[in-house]
Amino acid sequence: MPSGHKFEVAADETILGGALRHSIGMPYGCKNGACGSCKGRVVDGTFVQGDHAASALTAQEKTEGRALFCCVTATSDITIECREVHGAGDIPIKKVPCRVQGIERLTDDVMSIRLQLPATERMQFLAGQYVEFLLRDGKRRSYSIATAPHEEGPIELHIRHMPGGVFTDYVFGAKEGAPAMKERDILRFEGPLGSFFLREDSDKPIILLASGTGFAPIKAIVEHAAYTGIERPMTLYWGGRRPRDLYMHALCEQWARDLPNFRYVPVVSNAADEDQWTGRTGFVHQAVIADHPDLSGHEVYACGAPVMVNAARQDFTAQCALHEDAFFADSFTSEADLHV
Repeated sequence: MPSGHKFEVAADETILGGALRHSIGMPYGCKNGACGSCKGRVVDGTFVQGDHAASALTAQEKTEGRALFCCVTATSDITIECREVHGAGDIPIKKVPCRVQGIERLTDDVMSIRLQLPATERMQFLAGQYVEFLLRDGKRRSYSIATAPHEEGPIELHIRHMPGGVFTDYVFGAKEGAPAMKERDILRFEGPLGSFFLREDSDKPIILLASGTGFAPIKAIVEHAAYTGIERPMTLYWGGRRPRDLYMHALCEQWARDLPNFRYVPVVSNAADEDQWTGRTGFVHQAVIADHPDLSGHEVYACGAPVMVNAARQDFTAQCALHEDAFFADSFTSEADLHV
């Protein structure tokens, strides 16, 4: 690595897995080859690139020696280049039980759940990170934490219903004859995870970009910034298909009134006549381009659907001079995204 860090990986262990085991801060998101956050370059050595979404690593990038380290296994000593993340390595990752304290439907297809940890547990995390539920069949499901780290009490998650999804059908009680989530249910998760969090050692203006429930970690970042007194200019672009998809619109408007350096730009892509929407329309990342044709002096934090995150990364760097190291992202991937 450019830093000179050296670490060992087991024969069946991914490069990312080995790095995290040795507390080396390699960026990552989905850990299953769908989001592209862990992308880097193999300078020397041989390796096997595991299954991944074509949109996360293109054929052209492969010819350039790029790789997704979350699904790469080494077959020799190798030298890699990638960004390193500082700030998350000292936070312990735990597997803990939790109790469902509250369930609130935010829209037809978005639910807020609040999780209470045991009295002996105090979860430490960075604003923007996520947890993974450990399901009984061995599968995992990832959701970002919507509460800021300083808040006492339960942690909040925003969960969109994916029809047919094992976990979200349970949350929404959507499968006839199957159990539905209720208060006091006991779940188990691992966390905190992820390298998506606010870099506080920078003074650059911030663009926050969210689609759908990608708002959850952005909410945590804004509330953390307000609590700690960060004064960097911050603009939130939140996109949804219909106005109702912006399920905490009033809260964002309140931030815009209360926080002196904060601006809020809601964007709707498919407003209907009955919505009577008079705000911005179109794709949310294109609204950023229209307002900020030069992003060379900014940092961008993008969260939401992979198609939005990937388009923003590509267009901001190609059209708006954003440095690729100033784009931080968390893609909300699903099983289907592995085949995109």
